[in-house]
Amino acid sequence: MAKNPLVKPFVKWAGGKRQLMPQITKYMPKHFGRYYEPFVGGGAVFFNLQYPKSTINDFNTELILAYKSIRDNLDDLLTVLKIHEVNNTSDYYYEVRDWDRNGLIDQKSDVERAARFIFLNKTGFNGLFRVNSQNQINTPYGRYKNPAIVNAEVLTQVSKFLNKPTVKILNGDFENAVKGAKRGDFVYFDPPYAPMVDDKQSFVGYTLNGFGSDEQERLRDLVDKLTDKGVKVMVSNSAVPYIKSIYSAYQATTQIVPATRNINSNGAGRGKVDEVLVMNYNYLNE
Repeated sequence: MAKNPLVKPFVKWAGGKRQLMPQITKYMPKHFGRYYEPFVGGGAVFFNLQYPKSTINDFNTELILAYKSIRDNLDDLLTVLKIHEVNNTSDYYYEVRDWDRNGLIDQKSDVERAARFIFLNKTGFNGLFRVNSQNQINTPYGRYKNPAIVNAEVLTQVSKFLNKPTVKILNGDFENAVKGAKRGDFVYFDPPYAPMVDDKQSFVGYTLNGFGSDEQERLRDLVDKLTDKGVKVMVSNSAVPYIKSIYSAYQATTQIVPATRNINSNGAGRGKVDEVLVMNYNYLNE
């Protein structure tokens, strides 16, 4: 089936996988039942795959509201996005950003919250979704000349794809997202990455509660359980000794791939880095 080139990520996302797609596609299993992506983020892999029998999930409620609003209320969403586009200034950006500080966000509809999320993503500095300890977005204004706030062409095609009856959208913990996975299904995990330095304080994720070593190891335990069930699994992460050690049981089917990180609040976090693709299957036999 031919892929629709307009079915693609509608937000910028830290750790997005667009530039790693050739390697991920190369090592994916050729045949599987249902596809699961518990850390969907911007959806680069999901949208590239365009596999109708898919379950996507993310812990980020505002992000999932955006996916669901695109699916269920596209016309209303586009109307609100156009209002943001017309009013896009630094002052307006901070006014909208403050909704989660002054309580206004609790008075907004799901569509208004989704439009806010997309607007802040498109106009915030470096496309970074970053929250403080109160779960308030604290990314500064980006001052872009022509940000694509209302990308109706892409959003329309994404909406059509998300409306396929076999596509499911969840909002919760990664472990709950794969409870229905069965033998022969395929799960791609793209969690918040382990830091490039061996420093526990650097374990900061894109969820409210962070994603530290305990969470990394809970994910590894889940991979072990899925392996026992006959589910095919791929995990991407930093190619640091810690990650290699906790996935040492899969060393024979682990691949090191070069990547470039473009979206990072710290310039030192950008540039060429090695990543790992941990698999519980031999892709050559797929």
